[in-house]
Amino acid sequence: MVLCALSLLCVGVLMVNSAGLAVARVDSAQDVVPAMTVLSIVKSRSALYMAMAVVAMAVGSVLPVRRFAAVMTNRANGSMVFPIMAMAVVVILAFCALVYVPGVRDVRNGAHRWISLGFSGARDLSMQPSEVAKWAFVPLIAWYCAVRAEMLPKLFRGLLPAMIAVAAVAGFVVLEDLGTGVLIGAVACLLLLAGGARFWHFALPGLVAGGGVAAAILTSEYRMNRVKAFLDPYANPETIGYHTIQGLIAIHKGEGFGRGLGEGLQKRGYLPEVTTDYIMPVICEEGGIAGAAFVMALLLGLVWAGVAIARRERDPMLRLWCLGVSATIGLQATINLLVVTGLAPAKGIALPLISSGGTGWILTAFSLGMLVAIERTADRVAEQEPSTQPVPVSA
Repeated sequence: MVLCALSLLCVGVLMVNSAGLAVARVDSAQDVVPAMTVLSIVKSRSALYMAMAVVAMAVGSVLPVRRFAAVMTNRANGSMVFPIMAMAVVVILAFCALVYVPGVRDVRNGAHRWISLGFSGARDLSMQPSEVAKWAFVPLIAWYCAVRAEMLPKLFRGLLPAMIAVAAVAGFVVLEDLGTGVLIGAVACLLLLAGGARFWHFALPGLVAGGGVAAAILTSEYRMNRVKAFLDPYANPETIGYHTIQGLIAIHKGEGFGRGLGEGLQKRGYLPEVTTDYIMPVICEEGGIAGAAFVMALLLGLVWAGVAIARRERDPMLRLWCLGVSATIGLQATINLLVVTGLAPAKGIALPLISSGGTGWILTAFSLGMLVAIERTADRVAEQEPSTQPVPVSA
């Protein structure tokens, strides 16, 4: 897991710097591209984010996650489960609501998704509260499934309170970030199913959630344009279908082994959002099928390692926590790959540990570090448990 995460971060630093190479106009009216050197990569912001992500992973790997889970599950009696759940949801919603607070919010292209961490109006230091909500909601749902395992198969006393919490958090995030909101809801439902909820109980909540997503799309012009571009991007190649077409051109031009690092053409004024949502087409153009396969293999290895840890874990909360982290990374990567290849409408979902973004890198690495902590202490717990083998009686 650690090797896959570090490899993805290294690829992310390289490709973010490569995709960020801009075309500059000089006095001789010639277009020049700045060279990408080792020094420029080391001094880049993405390298700083990688260093912070590595530190976050290291910190997460030494935290007493198992002790925290034991305290939370043992002290949560029947009368305290719902107040704790409600309080946690209120805290998450309050933090997400900071994107609308004047002086704190950082509005970009009309979207309220960021909050400023610097001085008023500063954009250099910012973060996405939806990323915090995405990763904080995983242990919360895992804890609820663990403490309400006996009641979870029952609709009103087990599943419904959790679905209300999921609807509140995911619905609030959907207001500004449809992709992340859908991702939060999907991972939460997966954990509830794995925790013991019955599949058919999701029928009515699923219809309500589907209606909410449909309403969010129908009432938003730019979301409707994304659906139209997905259905036929070539109907409007210069406007709403531009992203999809240019991304497919970049993927096609890469062929087997690509043009070489830094030699891509589509990133030079043709393909938008090359350092964030559409970084995979740049990888395909410069690394070809081989580069894309390498990145996908690292992502699959990361998810496989997380699922393997979950399968070996005995504690219910920690097992679901591992599954939730793995599912979040796997679903997020899948959505991003479907979008950039034209197989799904654009949703603004980043590629985990590769697309530029300090909040995403740091929180993802921190969550993976806590999975390392869970696996690291699993053998110690197994040694402390009494043996179930019968003790032979001597003559």
